[in-house]
Amino acid sequence: MNRPVVVITGTTQGIGQVCALELAQAGRTVLMLVRNVAAGVLLQRDIEARVAGADVRVIECDLASLASVREAARHVKHEVSHIDCLINNAGIVSMQRRASVDGFELTFATNHLGPFLLTECLRGQIGVGGRIINVASRVHRKGRVDLDQVRADAPGTWRPGAAYARSKLANVLHTFALARRMAGTGVRVNCLHPGVVSTHLLPAWLRLVKPIISPEIIDAVAGARTTMYLALSDAGAELHGTYLDEHQAVVPASALAQDEALQEALWAASMRWAGLR
Repeated sequence: MNRPVVVITGTTQGIGQVCALELAQAGRTVLMLVRNVAAGVLLQRDIEARVAGADVRVIECDLASLASVREAARHVKHEVSHIDCLINNAGIVSMQRRASVDGFELTFATNHLGPFLLTECLRGQIGVGGRIINVASRVHRKGRVDLDQVRADAPGTWRPGAAYARSKLANVLHTFALARRMAGTGVRVNCLHPGVVSTHLLPAWLRLVKPIISPEIIDAVAGARTTMYLALSDAGAELHGTYLDEHQAVVPASALAQDEALQEALWAASMRWAGLR
């Protein structure tokens, strides 16, 4: 059976876990790129038990390590000859200032730089009709990208919320810059806000009080809807270079995210940081 192939990161918890199951149910070959291989294998077995004939594969990938991303991309290319959809779903919120193995601030490395490199390594495998989906967040509206602040040892005050917002703004900037580069290729590139989802990304104390202070919190199944809309629907296949909200509606990104000069500056810097030409 010649199934469409989907590569997705961050499937061992939350939205990614829901997406992996729904993609398998939709008849896709699902390549799950995960940091925790044992958890990935447990999910693989669960999906195979629930979906007859499921083709789900686990590939180790630590997005905070550029070497791990490159190795995962090589493994993907060995597993499949083409990719129909790449979903950059994984994300973290580090509550402490920590460094990636390559010396970048950990949230930025995991949420932007690793997915950027993965996309560059794999987009040549994505043909006409393919889709690239970046899971961003509406918190990108609070983000600022100072290219001198992405190293872990950068001077100045560091706050977890600001670091997360910076990484999510980078996701949207990356999407728009990549969409320009993919124009005319038949590959669709979009990003989205999944909603305020009660997953491991929210610290435990915030998960407890969030329903009290905001009625907008949703579960992972609801949080996966826009990703699945972009990945599977005919309507999603018509969109390119857009930012969607949790209701599958195209909405404007922040003015900063639409700044083409900033998009290109981040692109050039990300190429340099990732060791790409």
